[in-house]
Amino acid sequence: MHSLTIGNRTLAWGERTYVMGILNLTPDSFSGDGLIPSPPVPPPLGEGGEVRTAAPLPLGEGGGLRAARRFLAAGVDILDVGGESTRPGSQPVEAEEELRRVIPTIQAIAAEFPDALISIDTYKAVVAEAALQAGAQIVNDVWGLRADAELAGVAARHQAVVVLMHNRSKPANVEVRQRLGKAYAGAEYLDLLGEVKLELLESVAIARSAGIPDERILLDPGIGFGKAVGQNLELIDHLGEIRALGFPVLLGPSRKSFIGYTLNLPPDQRLEGTAAAVAIGIARGADIVRVHDVETMVRVARMSDAIVRRKG
Repeated sequence: MHSLTIGNRTLAWGERTYVMGILNLTPDSFSGDGLIPSPPVPPPLGEGGEVRTAAPLPLGEGGGLRAARRFLAAGVDILDVGGESTRPGSQPVEAEEELRRVIPTIQAIAAEFPDALISIDTYKAVVAEAALQAGAQIVNDVWGLRADAELAGVAARHQAVVVLMHNRSKPANVEVRQRLGKAYAGAEYLDLLGEVKLELLESVAIARSAGIPDERILLDPGIGFGKAVGQNLELIDHLGEIRALGFPVLLGPSRKSFIGYTLNLPPDQRLEGTAAAVAIGIARGADIVRVHDVETMVRVARMSDAIVRRKG
């Protein structure tokens, strides 16, 4: 498997695990880590009867850049910037609003940290185009290039790296439990691993047809997206089968509902469960782990690497 060079950085697959830190520029992240606060609910009308609108949200020099500084100081390798929540049951965000949330922060990060690796977490071509122009180098698409037919071409023109995630999420499959939050009850699979691999390769074919070379393609099994608790556990345990497809693998288990349902814990108490999933995922072949609790998970990754990637 080839190493990947992005700008002045080289990711040498197999030598160590790389950590992607999650920068949620949203007011409605499932894990409560959104860097844009939910605006207070105002009275619907102003004094003169006009419709009132929410105050501008803090961007650019706000929470996103401050979090990026902390993440990079902790040893994070990639900053994943997103402006639309993908939690179960979340409402889509218009492209204009998503751009307003993410572009100033990407520009600010790129200006202060010109060598930083920045990923845009979006499935919209127009958002990816603007983000790549602003300084991002990676497109992290939770729909594996299936949601927007223009996205693959945008990534190819910019010679961007693409993360192709498996996703069978359907709003009808969302399950809600008090305290634990929302989770996908899971799609129907006759052969979980076989079907996930097949559908990931279909996304690879879309990328290839657009001119994206194999060395700029990463795969994500889509933990938490259209899978039941047991299916998520099975995918992590058999992650090596995904990596055997010949592409680097990104694993994103952080704070997700399969941990909460397994341990009976809400999102803010899933640190240990996330650490276990990250460590096992690394042992099973993950090349990148996407996480919220960056200081802790950088240490987990380094310790896991010391065990499973030791030389000699």
